[in-house]
Amino acid sequence: MSQELLSDLRAIVGNSNVLTSDDPGSDLNAWESDWRKLAQGRALAVVRPASTLQVSEIVRACSKHRVSLVPQGGNTGLVVGSTPDGSGRQVVLSLLAMNKVRRLDPANASITVDAGCVLQNVQDICEKEGLLFPLSLGAEGSCTIGGNLATNAGGTQVLRFGNARDLCLGLEVVTAEGEVWSDLSGLRKNNTGYDLRNLFIGSEGTLGIITGATLKTFPLPAATLTSFVAIASVEAAVELLKLANSRLGPSLTGFELMNQEGLSLVAKHYPQQRVPLWESSAYCVLMEASDHESEAHARTLFEQLLEQAFEDGLVTDAVIAESIGQSKALWHVRESISLAQADEGPNLKHDISLPISSIPRFVEEVDAALQQAFPGVRIINFGHLGDGNLHYNIQAATDDRDGMQLGEVRSEITEAVYEAVARFGGSFSAEHGVGALKLNEMERYKAPAALRLMGKLKAALDPQGLLNPGRVVPRSADFSA
Repeated sequence: MSQELLSDLRAIVGNSNVLTSDDPGSDLNAWESDWRKLAQGRALAVVRPASTLQVSEIVRACSKHRVSLVPQGGNTGLVVGSTPDGSGRQVVLSLLAMNKVRRLDPANASITVDAGCVLQNVQDICEKEGLLFPLSLGAEGSCTIGGNLATNAGGTQVLRFGNARDLCLGLEVVTAEGEVWSDLSGLRKNNTGYDLRNLFIGSEGTLGIITGATLKTFPLPAATLTSFVAIASVEAAVELLKLANSRLGPSLTGFELMNQEGLSLVAKHYPQQRVPLWESSAYCVLMEASDHESEAHARTLFEQLLEQAFEDGLVTDAVIAESIGQSKALWHVRESISLAQADEGPNLKHDISLPISSIPRFVEEVDAALQQAFPGVRIINFGHLGDGNLHYNIQAATDDRDGMQLGEVRSEITEAVYEAVARFGGSFSAEHGVGALKLNEMERYKAPAALRLMGKLKAALDPQGLLNPGRVVPRSADFSA
């Protein structure tokens, strides 16, 4: 059966676009392992279509042979959502070759692209036309639009522009039966029944395969200002956020929280970077504002905001970037925290969201509980405070070089964090998705009625259970399993 399927796939996309481990000199590791090296799978084949029609034919072929498909973009996900299992019977569907811009429509403030377009390329194409595509995240040089939408990616500008879902006007999707549903018109009002677009966004390839999208664009701002400020506490950061929102309104595009422990790792591992203010304060905040009038106008508003923040005792020190280069350097500090954690050694990642008003008490209580129960662990708390998303990570103790001690208590730590998140009305997955990594949390924290509805949707749209099985929907709720 496998050979028959491989023959069918080669007939669809050509021999060179069906890769197997039996091919001379072939190495499928780039497709078979995830970005964080948490999982290592084994694929029957990696197939590289160049068009939506080819994706449709591939799905029909796999359906005929009852072989499951794992859609994959840039393979930059953090929850083991796009790697094959170890059976050697799954087909990885790599969409990287589908990377064309189909239409740029400045009058409609939209751009239509293939799912395999790299996010940074879309940003650059828009910028050349005086437009902004505001989705921005650390992996933007590698991640793809299809993956961004399949996981409803967040990033640094959700505060102003929303998640990937909020930036999407329409989709093109290949269903589990191989049909193509296309709605790429770019309409902002289309009240004709169920919202199919939002059904597929965030479904992580379990309900259909995104092959194209129409995305919102915005005018490029006349000026962007970035400030790095020192604050004494998370409570002060929340108060500063309230003040910034009231003073800057929609001009506030970024508000990032970073604790001293995380910034110290950046300073340690990347001494070539200048990490401002971190040694004198428990937390720092990176704020960014975009202005459509002028740089002078933006700077006046920013300086007035900081003056008030100093008067209110919210800020103890601050620097404002004087150039684009300085602004990029400040953002580079923020974006380097995860890399510095990896360089430092073993760590646990918790991508959580909470009501912003609850964050100070959550941090105070959970910090204290973890430090008491697990002496020596280091809490690396940073993230998008402006939209309530924290990366509440735990670094192994300084004397736990190989992470053995952390490994022994990792499940206890994660349970403690997620139990607190649930108690405070938050979510155990803010922007990274569920994938295969958080299925147990889905069963534990997701409402039973919600799981039943998700299972029914999966069974209705993918009755054979061939689209990215074992992701998002727990087996207990997957009616098609």
